[in-house]
Amino acid sequence: MSTESLAELERRVASLEEAVDRLMARPSPPSTDPELGDGFWALHGLEERGFEGVMMVGSVPVPEAGPVAWQTGLTADALLDLDWSELAPTIDALSHPARLTILRLVLSGVCTTSALLEQESLGTTGQLHHHLRQLVAAGWLTLVKRGRYLVPAHRVVPLLVVILAANR
Repeated sequence: MSTESLAELERRVASLEEAVDRLMARPSPPSTDPELGDGFWALHGLEERGFEGVMMVGSVPVPEAGPVAWQTGLTADALLDLDWSELAPTIDALSHPARLTILRLVLSGVCTTSALLEQESLGTTGQLHHHLRQLVAAGWLTLVKRGRYLVPAHRVVPLLVVILAANR
């Protein structure tokens, strides 16, 4: 190896050592792990992808139905262009405490009419069936077989997002 080659190699190694020293001296970038404290890790991921809008995303274990992984999103313009009055029945179905209790119970694995009737707060058989019909009509519940209900997989995350949004 010539003296010039050796000098060039030494210069390159020194340059690499300086670069490593600079990198080691930098503070670590904020974590994108939600367990480590960056509260906006999902938002940062959307921004990195150039998405400008509103998204719902979730991964939820659901008794009786198994794991549910789901996401959807629309731009703000698309959301503002919707006819919001058409959404009123779907939102209205959630506006009664007994219906919210039913949905919470069903998501927790209490899926049958007889098991739901054991909850005194849900009222009489007639009242329970009234609320169940409202939730089925709005798409928040599905009658799987006689007397057995489930929250459809495509409604689990949106329902929990509504609850999250209402929890101030």
